[in-house]
Amino acid sequence: MGQSVSFPVHFVGCDVGKAEIVVFDQSTGKTTTLANQPDILAGFADSLDETSLVVCEATGGYEAALLSALVTAGRAVHRADARKVKAFIRSFGTLGKTDRLDAQALARYGCERHQDLTRWTPPAVAQSRLQALVLLRRDLVADHTAWNNRSQAPNAEHAQHVHAAMIAALQTQIQTVDQQIKAVINASSTLKTLEKTLRLVAGIGPAVSAGLIALMPELGTLNRREVASLAGLAPHPQQSGQSHGYRSTRGGRPEVRRLLFMAAMAASRSKSELAAFYKRLVANGKKPIVALTALMRKIIVIANAKIRDQRTQLS
Repeated sequence: MGQSVSFPVHFVGCDVGKAEIVVFDQSTGKTTTLANQPDILAGFADSLDETSLVVCEATGGYEAALLSALVTAGRAVHRADARKVKAFIRSFGTLGKTDRLDAQALARYGCERHQDLTRWTPPAVAQSRLQALVLLRRDLVADHTAWNNRSQAPNAEHAQHVHAAMIAALQTQIQTVDQQIKAVINASSTLKTLEKTLRLVAGIGPAVSAGLIALMPELGTLNRREVASLAGLAPHPQQSGQSHGYRSTRGGRPEVRRLLFMAAMAASRSKSELAAFYKRLVANGKKPIVALTALMRKIIVIANAKIRDQRTQLS
């Protein structure tokens, strides 16, 4: 997360597509379309003044050239959470959806929320490469699971040679990516220190530590409530009048939540204090899944505190 954007007065919304970017300038009310190409976006960024705030959404990496051009030109940009922007649009009763309407909504979102928005800053090269490898590993593991399930389906024996070949190939690729992830971490003293710190927490192994470093770079900079919320593990109340529903968790980053589920499963079977915490909750009548969720929350809070303390010692 970057620094807060202060005193912008010129708000620009950008609806990013693979080939084109629709731009709405709130100060002029004009909508233009730009090719999603680095040289053209560099000219667009240079045309903006220092009081500008550009707002775009994450679109699977297609926004990378725009972000790079704006940062190079020294212009403020916020990469918005798509879910928050959609909720913002729905609050006005807008039912239609076009690229122009989305660009207008992004500009208005920046205008009304700019005091709470953060300036996007590019991640370090090592951090960016690690994130790409972690997401690649996630996809390979999902494919491996899918092919393994196919091999066990009814009548699958007629294609076992294909299933076996695909499973073996995916296993080899996963091992290769694991080696690349390890190499990236070992080549960076910062990432190596972070991994060493995370591995001190029961249940966090190599895959989970690499995933948390890659997908949750804010670790160590948040308080316990913020980190739990970002991981999708903050309990939200369900209360209306005299009705008090069961508090549930939602939102946050689903990939981080999956990693913490793996860590919690491992920790619950260990001989650590975290395992004792889990067993105590179950013994007190908590459902196993509820106790496991509490354990996930405890793990990320502890991990966040350890990294924060480690950074404090180095500063």
